[in-house]
Amino acid sequence: MDRNTVTGLVVIFLILIGFSYFNKPSQEEIAEAKYRRDSIALVRQIEQKALEVKLAAEVEQRQSEEHLTAESSPLQNSLYSQAITGEERFITLENDLLRIKISTLGGSVYSAELKSFKTYTQEPLVLLGNDANVFGFQFWASNKNVETYNLFFEALSPDTILSTVGKSHQSLTMRLAAGESSYIDYIYTIYPESYQIDFDVKFTNMDRVFSGTPGSIDLVWNAIMPQFEKSPDKEGQYTTITYKLPNGDFEELNARNSSVSEDVKTRISWIGYKQQFFSTFLVSDDNFLNAQLESNKIEDGLNIKQFSSRIALPVDNAANDEHNLKMYFGPNHFNTLKAYEYGFEDVVPLGGWIIKWINRYVIIFLFDLLDNKIASYGLIIFLLTIIIKLVFFPLTYKSYLSQAKMRVLKPQIDEINKKYPKKEDAMKKQQTTMALYKKVGVSPMGGCLPMLIQFPFLIAMFRFFPASFELRQKSFLWAEDLSTYDSIIDLPFSIPMYGDHISLFTLLMAASLFLTSRMNSAQMGDANASMPGMKFMTLYMMPVMLLVIFNNHSAGLSYYYLLSNVITLSQTLIIRRTVDDEAILRKLNEHAKKPVKKSKFQAKLAAMTKQQQQLQKPKGKK
Repeated sequence: MDRNTVTGLVVIFLILIGFSYFNKPSQEEIAEAKYRRDSIALVRQIEQKALEVKLAAEVEQRQSEEHLTAESSPLQNSLYSQAITGEERFITLENDLLRIKISTLGGSVYSAELKSFKTYTQEPLVLLGNDANVFGFQFWASNKNVETYNLFFEALSPDTILSTVGKSHQSLTMRLAAGESSYIDYIYTIYPESYQIDFDVKFTNMDRVFSGTPGSIDLVWNAIMPQFEKSPDKEGQYTTITYKLPNGDFEELNARNSSVSEDVKTRISWIGYKQQFFSTFLVSDDNFLNAQLESNKIEDGLNIKQFSSRIALPVDNAANDEHNLKMYFGPNHFNTLKAYEYGFEDVVPLGGWIIKWINRYVIIFLFDLLDNKIASYGLIIFLLTIIIKLVFFPLTYKSYLSQAKMRVLKPQIDEINKKYPKKEDAMKKQQTTMALYKKVGVSPMGGCLPMLIQFPFLIAMFRFFPASFELRQKSFLWAEDLSTYDSIIDLPFSIPMYGDHISLFTLLMAASLFLTSRMNSAQMGDANASMPGMKFMTLYMMPVMLLVIFNNHSAGLSYYYLLSNVITLSQTLIIRRTVDDEAILRKLNEHAKKPVKKSKFQAKLAAMTKQQQQLQKPKGKK
């Protein structure tokens, strides 16, 4: 790429910036756009409410129809006369972290508010708080379909608010009467300073109700996942259904698919509805038998996805059967999840194999160590970058020396290229070049291996920062939230793959990468002239590609790579002042005077090559 091309690219970029600036809407236009957005949001809220009212009306109509047909059986008459009609009320279970509302309609968790957190619009952060959500059992009683989530439970407590303040725990029993002395109990127990509650399900004399001996009962769990974060597209990439098997294997549905389903035929320890930074888990100490899971994307501007699960719960003795379940409502904070000892921490996407190992036992350890001492997360990332760079400094120094050795050998390499200019002499040219390297004691891969060792840490950081709960809604400099992009200019249009904004940390990161690549190219001189395509890729294409890819990524990630490139530039400048090319060349020449020692394998390989060459010589005339 010549100077004119580079100048053209710069001019195009400046035109883009200028166009977005001069076409920036006026204050009146901004106010009008805000009014229009607020109006659209209001209309969507009205439509959402209308949908909820419609669903409620359908449920009420279905319940009425079931009530009219209940006289077909005395058992059904007893069941529906007590549970099909009622008034929905809420009982609140509360500790210092959670505020959980239990509804008498269905007897299930209607909503779970996390007191310490807010949405990106600074609204209360509420999990499962949607009237369209469903949680309850479905079974057959006297050959009739029964859905407990459409029936009214009785709260066996006179209080409407049960708080753990001053108490070790609080318990609430919700009872669904199913005839004389037959009932289902939901027993909720909340503890202080815990995101997890006990959810015990007890069947009493339900053998009189169930049609036959079921062996298992279906637990239906449908929930809509609302938008909590700034970027719905990025949040959707992390929002999915997860589950864990009794043998410890962790699985999840593909979050990038608009619609995906899976039929899990084996036992399951827990099922989780995971979003980018928050999750809801349902755990069974006795394991679920199997489950049908489904996820569908929602594009209404308010919600991300809709999850549906049909989970088989074993029923060994319907006359007296109890299941100890647990529910978690909380953040995807690695150490918090790990403390519950169910393997919840696997939902944090730290990568696979060695990348996950690096994140779990190195990066998170260092991050937590700094987090306990420093309040600013921008400073924590800065110190974390310095620590990693200092650890790898010997490898960086070795890589620079290897490049310097290759650079000082460039004149001798040029002589070899002149000696063997023909394509058919490529093998001889390569052998002569490798012989030179061996003679002077230089490895062509000496500069690459140190970089390859550092590469897993670069990938580990790429996985760590977008998944780091600690960065959520933490500001630094101009970035209001280090867990998402830091927009300094909102474009009046959207560029494919790039987006409708300009992230400053990403822009600075790409610029620093260009400078780093340019310095490395200058360091090599003409040693890489034989690979012009690679030079163009690393010097120009890579910064542009990362500029596009990282524009919608975490500002903390771009900030880390920016710091990494700046420190690399500083290290290179320092090393350059301490390394003398002439001294390196003298050492190489002195090494060349020493006899070349061959290993047994090398000697045998040389003998085989010589024998092969003799066999390939044309036979002389007799």
